[in-house]
Amino acid sequence: MPATWNPGETTTVIIGLLALVAGMAVYGRSRWLQRLNIPAAVIGGLAVSTGTLALYAATGTEVKFADGLRDLLLLVFFSTIGLSARLKALREGGGPLALLCLSVVVLLVLQNAAGMLVVSAFGEHPFYGLLMGSASFMGGPGTAMAWAREGQVIFGLERAPEIGLAAATVAVVTGALVSGPIAGRLVERHGLGRALLEGSTAARSGAAGAAPDAVRGPTVPQALQALLLVALALGAGDVLNAWARAQGQVLPGFLTAMLAGVALSNILDLIRWRIPVEGVEHAGELALQVFLVLSLMSLRLWAVGGGILPMLVNAVVQVALSVAVAVFVLFRLLGRNYDAAVTAGGFLGFGLSSMPVAMATMEQLTVRYGPSPRAFLLITLCGSVFVDLSNALIIKAFLALPVFAAAGG
Repeated sequence: MPATWNPGETTTVIIGLLALVAGMAVYGRSRWLQRLNIPAAVIGGLAVSTGTLALYAATGTEVKFADGLRDLLLLVFFSTIGLSARLKALREGGGPLALLCLSVVVLLVLQNAAGMLVVSAFGEHPFYGLLMGSASFMGGPGTAMAWAREGQVIFGLERAPEIGLAAATVAVVTGALVSGPIAGRLVERHGLGRALLEGSTAARSGAAGAAPDAVRGPTVPQALQALLLVALALGAGDVLNAWARAQGQVLPGFLTAMLAGVALSNILDLIRWRIPVEGVEHAGELALQVFLVLSLMSLRLWAVGGGILPMLVNAVVQVALSVAVAVFVLFRLLGRNYDAAVTAGGFLGFGLSSMPVAMATMEQLTVRYGPSPRAFLLITLCGSVFVDLSNALIIKAFLALPVFAAAGG
C-alpha cells in the first residue's frame, strides 16, 4: 500500500532553506547557470522535487510538504513591491499596461489553439488541449484543476484531473527554466543592463567577482523599520480585502497587500519620510526565494504519468509561441528598453508557469542588471487582475466552438 510522509511546518521550512542554500551554492559555482539567470530557488526546489520523485518511484512513498507559510511569504513579497513603487515614476504606465494586457490575450488564444492541435494529432479529446493550453500554462495548477473538474462534468473525462495536474507540473518546470535565460538574453543582446551595473547596489551584490566589502546590508534600525512597514501594509491589505468582500468583490490577497504598500509608500513620500529601501528590498527578496523553493519542492512530478510525449510536444510548442510573443511583440511594443526586457521576462514567467516564477525571474534580472520597479508593477497588475478573468473568458469562448459540440459538450 502506498505510504505518505507529511513533514510538519518546521521540517518543511528547514528542508526548504537547505535547498535554497544548496541552490545558491550551485548557482555561485556555475557560470553557465549565471548566464542563464536561473534563480537559486528554482535549482534547489527542483532538486528536492526530483528527490521526492525518486523516493516515490523506489518505495511508493508520497511526500506532502506543509504549506502554511507559503501564503504569508507571498503576501510579504508583494507588500515590498508596493513599498518600492513610486507613482510619480509610473505616470506613463497606462499605455504599457494596455500593451501588456493585449499581449496576454494574444498568447491565451495561441496557447489554446496550439494545445488543441497537439492533442488532435495524438487522437485525444479537444478539451485536453484546453487543459494543456492556457488553463495550465497561463493559469497554473489551481486553474488547471478547476477546469479539469468541468471536463469531468461536461464531457465525462475521468482522466481530466490527472492530465490537468500533469500539464500544470510541466508548465511550472518549463517556465522556471525558460523565462530567465530568454530575458537575460534580451538584456545582454541589446546592452540594456550595462549602464545600470555601475552604481547599482543590487547589481554589484550579484555581479561575479564583487569584493566582499562591496555588499552592505541594512542596519538593525533600518531592518526594524522595514519590518514595521511590511506589517502595516499586510494589515492595511487585510482591511482592504475585508472591505472588498463586503462590497461583493473578491480580490487576491497579494494584490491588496501590494496596493496597500503602494499607498503607504506614496503617503510617506508626500510627507518626506524616508523608507529604508535596502531593508524592504532584502525582505522582499528573502520572502520570494523561500516561497518559490517551498512551492517547487512540493511539485508531484510523478503526476506527469504516461502522457509524457504529447505533453513534451505541447511544451515545446507553447515555449516557442510564448517566446515569440514576448520577444517580437511585447518587447518591441514597450520600446526595447531595460524595463521592456524585464517585463518580457515576467510575462514569460507567468505566461509559461506562474506569478511566483515571474517575480523570481524579474528579481534575478534586477539583482544582476539593476532595478525596474515599473516592470514589477506592470506584471503584478496584469498578472493578478487581468489574466484570470481573460483566461476564463477565452476558455469559455473556445468551448463554444463546434468541435466541442461534436464531442458531446
